[in-house]
Amino acid sequence: MNSAIQYAKENQEKYVNELIEYLRIPSISTLESHKNDMLTCANFVADKLKTAGMTKVKLYKTKGNPLVYGEWMKAKGKPTILIYGHYDVQPVDPIELWDNNPFEPVIKDGKIFARGANDNKGQNFAHIKSVEAFFNTERELPVNVKFIIEGEEEVGSENLSTFLAKNHDLLACDAILISDTSLYAPNIPTLNYGLRGLTYMEVTLTGPNRDLHSGSFGGSVANPINELAKIIAQLQDKNGKVTIPNFYKNVKPITKKEKENFESLKFSDKKYAKELDVKELQGEKGYSTLERLWTRPTLDCNGIFGGFTEKGAKTVLPSKATAKISMRLVPGQDPKEIAKEFTKFVKSITPKSCKVEITELHGGKPVLIDLNNKYLEAASKATSKAFGKKTVYTREGGSIPIVLEFMENLQAPAILMGLGLDSDNIHSPNEHFHLNNFERGIYSSIYFLDLVKDLK
Repeated sequence: MNSAIQYAKENQEKYVNELIEYLRIPSISTLESHKNDMLTCANFVADKLKTAGMTKVKLYKTKGNPLVYGEWMKAKGKPTILIYGHYDVQPVDPIELWDNNPFEPVIKDGKIFARGANDNKGQNFAHIKSVEAFFNTERELPVNVKFIIEGEEEVGSENLSTFLAKNHDLLACDAILISDTSLYAPNIPTLNYGLRGLTYMEVTLTGPNRDLHSGSFGGSVANPINELAKIIAQLQDKNGKVTIPNFYKNVKPITKKEKENFESLKFSDKKYAKELDVKELQGEKGYSTLERLWTRPTLDCNGIFGGFTEKGAKTVLPSKATAKISMRLVPGQDPKEIAKEFTKFVKSITPKSCKVEITELHGGKPVLIDLNNKYLEAASKATSKAFGKKTVYTREGGSIPIVLEFMENLQAPAILMGLGLDSDNIHSPNEHFHLNNFERGIYSSIYFLDLVKDLK
């Protein structure tokens, strides 16, 4: 194991150069125009798994983008670890806010800047390289390892969900290792034990049957953009509470122990606001910032459009306006039920002057992981050793819909070993990943695979 660590240290430059190749592939799953790039990226990942030492590597076709699977199952009597990640990335807009081409990686101040650098190429690549380090030194792994790297996490993992339901035996494991969350703070090793769920809706209002001249028709018919803005404004009250009936009905409160743990993390509201360049924080009244981020449900408008959006002026009264609205959910809330309540409420407050169409785009259930399992304990030791500091436990405001499905279908605990930082601009312009976290992620993975070898 020490030789694997040494090998990883000596080959960091090579690993970073390979990561640059990975990041150059514009694998944007949301956009149909990048379909060929998705296949290119899947083949790149498959090739790297083969090079790393996986003895069985295969691309599984789906109705969407292919799944990349790899395994090495020669550690007889030892545990099996399933490593999950995703090779798809978010769109890059607004492109004008990037300091470099999002798919031409730039290294600056110890960080690599590119779309997917953190989410999730940099994080999943760390695990692939940890396996490679073992094979290039020990000629074998201390445990059995399987990889499943998908290309649709950013659009809801629907095809992986279907694949998982039909392939229990193929994916059977003792624990699922996932790096798609964040460190609590720079240089602080972190394990996550909770994820918020998600319900993502699209609302389209239609007024007149065509775009109209705002001078000739303005004041006589409803403007869908105006009316949609009024609807969005009614979805929260002045105290930051969501107004949808039954929204909070099954929300489970956090325990006293969790509350004390949050307080021990010494989160600074002032520092957080400064990093985001805002004068004050905002959210549901009566809760701390960490509670609001990790344990309370939210509702946000993610995008709104309609009418004329180019530069300059055009006096148009639009026929349609659309908003994309997401709700982050916590244990006790069901995405499908929340979608129904949302739909019913929005319809009830839509004026008769407009027609409304509401679509559920995707969603996922919240996750809460039992802190008392031996694989999580091993991960804590591994990350502490890699970072040289005590590992902390956090919850996460984001969502990884497939995590709960993994846990329920495979009856195995998920280990959420975050390697990035919340300040890495994931889903935003100038996304980046600290190269020292990439390196320590490789070490963490090596230590973890070694520490769990006697846990069967």
